[in-house]
Amino acid sequence: MKWDRDHDSPDVIDERGRGGGGDGFGLLGPLISIGSRFGFGGVLVAVGLYVGAQFLFGGGSSSSRLSGGTPSPASGADDTRAKFAGFVLDDVQATWTRVFANQGASYRRAKLVLYTDQTRTACGYGSAAMGPFYCPNDERVFLDLGFFDELSRKLGAPGDFAQAYVIAHEIGHHVQHLRGGDRADHGEGASGGSVRIELQADCYAGIWARTTEQRNLLEQGDIEAALGAAIAVGDDRLQRSETGTVNPEKWTHGSSKERAAWFRRGLDQGTFEACDTSKGPL
Repeated sequence: MKWDRDHDSPDVIDERGRGGGGDGFGLLGPLISIGSRFGFGGVLVAVGLYVGAQFLFGGGSSSSRLSGGTPSPASGADDTRAKFAGFVLDDVQATWTRVFANQGASYRRAKLVLYTDQTRTACGYGSAAMGPFYCPNDERVFLDLGFFDELSRKLGAPGDFAQAYVIAHEIGHHVQHLRGGDRADHGEGASGGSVRIELQADCYAGIWARTTEQRNLLEQGDIEAALGAAIAVGDDRLQRSETGTVNPEKWTHGSSKERAAWFRRGLDQGTFEACDTSKGPL
């Protein structure tokens, strides 16, 4: 992907090297869901996490989202990845600003928090083991850059556009939040609400990718890299890798084939209507 290596995003909050600490559990309001999971640890892989009166990892109040001490120095590679993440974030959000404006609506920008190991959010504690995620309570995407190493080495999805797909998918959850689509049923299973929400976020990532193609930002192999990432994080592939079996009743994100297909659908058609996963077969 062609990108500006000197780009600085005003919407990136760099908390790398700071502890996310906190005490106990807090009540964070009505039942909501944090968006995508690209994590790795057995059943923790691609879990749809619900928070509120009961949630799966503890946290403080929404008024104390992030905390920590002095950040540790980042490596040169991490600095480059941070710059890239900020560039992609701004490009994705500029795209959605235009899309919303064309429909007579306003787009509210999300923030991207870069952290190390764990972090506190308005939805509870986030862990690097969970992979990137979106918290609608504070409208932030949370990312430990070490995930990109796992994406490339463990999941076999290298390339900067594979990383861009991940960020675009998480901002897809923010778009859902702004449009009210993240309040749908979140039941598990191959045709459940959680899978439908995740596949729609993949489709929204495809809409953004379509604009990069139109603006001549793509390089050879970029789309294949994004599709490879979508395939790598399919529920069936992750389950088979972790347990040797596939159980569609436990799916939360969709199969590899579905994830790639819905990304491709957004890429090819580029409309909200094309990304409607709420009804019918997937």
